[in-house]
Amino acid sequence: MTKVRPAGQRTRRLSGFAIILIATAIAGVASYAVTILVPNRIGLAEYAIFAVFWSSIYLVVGALGGIQQEVTRATLQAAPGSSPRASRARRFGIIAGILVFVTVAATAPLWARSVFPTEGWNLVWPLAVGAASYVMVAVLAGSLYGVTAWVPLALMISVDALLRLICLSITLTLTRDIVALAWAVAAPFPVTLLVLWPIIRGSIVGRSQLDVGYRALSWNVARTVVAASATAVMVSGFPLLLGLTSGTESRGVLGMFIVAITLTRAPLIVIAMSLQSYLIVHFRDNALHFWRHFVGILGLAMAAGALLAAAGWLLGPAVYHFLFPDKLQPDGPFFAILVGSSVLVAALCITAPAVLARANHLIYSVGWVAAALATIVALVLPLDFASRTITALLVGPSVGLIIHGAFLAFEGLRERRDERA
Repeated sequence: MTKVRPAGQRTRRLSGFAIILIATAIAGVASYAVTILVPNRIGLAEYAIFAVFWSSIYLVVGALGGIQQEVTRATLQAAPGSSPRASRARRFGIIAGILVFVTVAATAPLWARSVFPTEGWNLVWPLAVGAASYVMVAVLAGSLYGVTAWVPLALMISVDALLRLICLSITLTLTRDIVALAWAVAAPFPVTLLVLWPIIRGSIVGRSQLDVGYRALSWNVARTVVAASATAVMVSGFPLLLGLTSGTESRGVLGMFIVAITLTRAPLIVIAMSLQSYLIVHFRDNALHFWRHFVGILGLAMAAGALLAAAGWLLGPAVYHFLFPDKLQPDGPFFAILVGSSVLVAALCITAPAVLARANHLIYSVGWVAAALATIVALVLPLDFASRTITALLVGPSVGLIIHGAFLAFEGLRERRDERA
């Protein structure tokens, strides 16, 4: 017998936050599986080479994430009854994707041999294809965020990560060749678009519009890409920077540091970075209760970070030994410091959307750029390898937090003065 829902009773649905959080968790687990699978199959020394490519592509992808953030901020629901027209965002994405591919390929002679000393141009092509394809991923995801289409977004986030895990798992059963693994990392970006477009097109075609023209969009994107580039330097690109500034260290030690940093920082940082576009929309659409939401989310992240840092100190060495029993082993305090640095980056991933939601692109960019510069400076200090690495992980995000925090504090004081006037 079919049950009839009483009149006025609504179907209970997951919130947008919960949907995106679940998708992010799935993507995080898939990324964890990659981090465990690859070094165990190819060894830490070869993993150091693979990690440089992974870091390189996600450095570029992270920078291009600025496109997603600005498209998110600028996208609004199309006016009811408006006639469908060519998507300004889609055109922008196609042109930007072509420019990215050309830029990567054209500049490769300047950096290919220093970044990829063993494989050179063989790794440039998957990097160029993956980066160019990601531009359309960023535009589509930003548009979906702007119109709060949470389920299609969740599909994009989770399917991309799961496809990457599947591609790498299949490739590793056939070969340990780094170039083949690189293509397995890059391919899911365009494949995700091809697989999901028939499913999600109805959620976006004719239903969104940008609040700026091409010129303003390009200028705003330029600034958010600068900020996102700085974010990528601190997070996705950190293993690449570590490799470039630590040429005298053995590949085994470098691989151990990269694996430990990736595993321990991922839980908070992956979630915080994945939620940046959601937070932009959330802070933008809840301007009247901005401070309550901002302080609550920041406090939740700090509390979770404190618990994870304690767990890292107590359980980190045992977990690492279980996952990599025959490899170099870090100690508990080292894991706690790594988790502590992830708390700072996660906090920065909350203050940044708060600043951007208030349409201050300048402070948003300055905070991230200053944090990235501080990270790079710390990595070239005349200290031993471990001290340089820890200093860079802690000092960089702290500088960005000071800048964003000062701006938000000033804004809060100004608003209070205006209310009293």
